[in-house]
Amino acid sequence: MEWLLGQLLSQEEELQFSSFSSNTALQIGLMLVEEASRQGKSITTDITLNGHQLFHHAMQGTTPDNADWIRRKNNVVARFGHSSYYMGMRLRMEGKTIEQKYGVPTAEYAANGGAFPLIIRNVGVVGTITVSGLPEKEDHDLAVYVLRSYF
Repeated sequence: MEWLLGQLLSQEEELQFSSFSSNTALQIGLMLVEEASRQGKSITTDITLNGHQLFHHAMQGTTPDNADWIRRKNNVVARFGHSSYYMGMRLRMEGKTIEQKYGVPTAEYAANGGAFPLIIRNVGVVGTITVSGLPEKEDHDLAVYVLRSYF
């Protein structure tokens, strides 16, 4: 499991932007929707920069619950500065829930895969690129795949 945590941190180091705009969010958001559609999967996706939602799309077959999962996953990235998948895997390694370790309610924080930190190189985490609707590893992997394709 240590190797997985290292791999997840490497993804965060690799997938950083020099700048980010509304047009960037639109392009990546559409790429996420197109890739999910190509795979025959339904997702809700969200891209937020400094608390400003730049892109949000719920594909046919998703539910309002997916938007709530996005909100809770985004809270994890905003608080801890790492992907929600990384935080979830780290907590599982320690045998603890996010509530046990950090005292934050699971109604507000979901340490489950799918929220990837939007990182500006030499600035830090400024938002999230999030997928919900698939098993957590698939949510995370879809975001990473599309970001790699974008770069």
